[in-house]
Amino acid sequence: MFTGIIESNGTITNIEREHDNVHFTVRSTISDQLKIDQSLAHDGVCLTVVALDRDTHTVTAIRETMDRTRLGEWRDGDTVNLERAMQAGARLDGHIVQGHVDTVGECLNVEEAGGSWYFTFRYAPTPEHLLVDKGSVTINGVSLTVVEPTDETFKVAIIPYTYEHTNFRELAPGSQVNLEFDIIGKYIARQMAAYQAHALKNG
Repeated sequence: MFTGIIESNGTITNIEREHDNVHFTVRSTISDQLKIDQSLAHDGVCLTVVALDRDTHTVTAIRETMDRTRLGEWRDGDTVNLERAMQAGARLDGHIVQGHVDTVGECLNVEEAGGSWYFTFRYAPTPEHLLVDKGSVTINGVSLTVVEPTDETFKVAIIPYTYEHTNFRELAPGSQVNLEFDIIGKYIARQMAAYQAHALKNG
């Protein structure tokens, strides 16, 4: 489990394809603190560390992960947001994040607002893609508060610290991002769907 509070930025240094799997090597300031088999969120995607070498680590993504996320767009030199799994007893400064991306969204607009920024995103709505005003959403691994949600768009406000310490500073209209919706909202939506299906079946 993660919290959506980014620890470090990493830089993609190598991409190697092996059948349906893709191995990504990342250089970061926390790579030398990692262990083999450790879980690490990369732009919000939970991946397992499979190799270490000084200031780099390597993780492997399977086909389903590649299909569901924007990892297929990663190139050498790209910046990724990194977060290690939450420790038991630690403060939950963001919100509960699984590291399981629900869908890919698209940045529609970036608006400067008195030293901060409003980013607008579009996504494909489904019953499980549940957003509420002032609720939580994870974008590229960053825990954020939903602003002005509609059926298929929403905004988030980015303060200067977040802008400078994540890859939000590199996003522009047309950029693709990984989205993970709030797990509590997803459970509620699933239970409501099951209840409605049961009610219809039993008249």
